[in-house]
Amino acid sequence: MISGKFAITIHILTLLSKFPDDYLSSEFIAGSMNLHPVLVRKEIANLKKNNIVESKEGKNGGTKLSKSASSISLDAIYKITFETVSLGFSKNTPNPKCPVGKKINENLENLYEDINEKISLQLKGISLEDFSNQF
Repeated sequence: MISGKFAITIHILTLLSKFPDDYLSSEFIAGSMNLHPVLVRKEIANLKKNNIVESKEGKNGGTKLSKSASSISLDAIYKITFETVSLGFSKNTPNPKCPVGKKINENLENLYEDINEKISLQLKGISLEDFSNQF
């Protein structure tokens, strides 16, 4: 299902790209988004696991990009945020004797695969730097 994780992750990374030499605290980043710092730290942990950011602990600690914003595609961010976008399936098992019910999930799955391919293709051409330059 679609969630706000991609928007949160893009916000974090765009903010970090604006301060490339600084370690930003999760409190500072959370303040920019009006979110609780714990939610920010959760997304930062995922970015760190995927070698997009690095963190430093302590009084002057925080997080910064571990690579240039120009080398990070929005597609890469999308893929570490979601495996795929899915608009969901019915909670009930469709009737296999119905001409629609017997094929609805298969057809939805094909539609979602097509949507994901198009999203990926669109995002491949946009770097974090390109996106960040809009601000």
